[in-house]
Amino acid sequence: MSTRTVIDGDGLILGRMSSVVAKRLLAGETIDIVNAEKMVVSGKKQMVINAEKEFLNVGGFEKGPVHYRQPHRIVRKTIRGMLPHRKAHGRDAFKRLRVHIGVPDELSGAELEKMEKYHSSNLNRRFVTIGEIAENIGWKK
Repeated sequence: MSTRTVIDGDGLILGRMSSVVAKRLLAGETIDIVNAEKMVVSGKKQMVINAEKEFLNVGGFEKGPVHYRQPHRIVRKTIRGMLPHRKAHGRDAFKRLRVHIGVPDELSGAELEKMEKYHSSNLNRRFVTIGEIAENIGWKK
C-alpha cells in the first residue's frame, strides 16, 4: 500500500520542498509535515511580508481566493498549487497530505526525514520563516 513519511520542516525552503512533496504525493506516498511554522521563504523580510499583505487585498468578500493566515494552511495551499487538484488523482494525492504546527503527540516518536538538500543553510541570501509571515498577516497563536 502507500508508505507514510514524516518530514521535518524546520529550516526547509518552502517552494523547493513543496515541489518534491507534490511529486511524492502523486506517486502514492502519505506524507506528514511537522514544524510548518519554521519553514522559510527566501527574500528580504519586509519585502516578503509586504507582498503577502498586498495579496490579502485581492478578491472579494464572498468569492475567492481564500487567504489563509495559519502557517500549516499556507504550506498546504503552496503544495496544492503544485498538484493537479482539479483532477481526481490530484485530489486523492492532496488528501494524503497532513501538515502540522510543531510536532503532534501521535508523531512525537516517529523518525523525521530531514531534507538537507532543501535546507535554508544552502541559501546565500536572506529569508523569513512562515511563522513570522503568518504573525504579520494576522495569525493569532
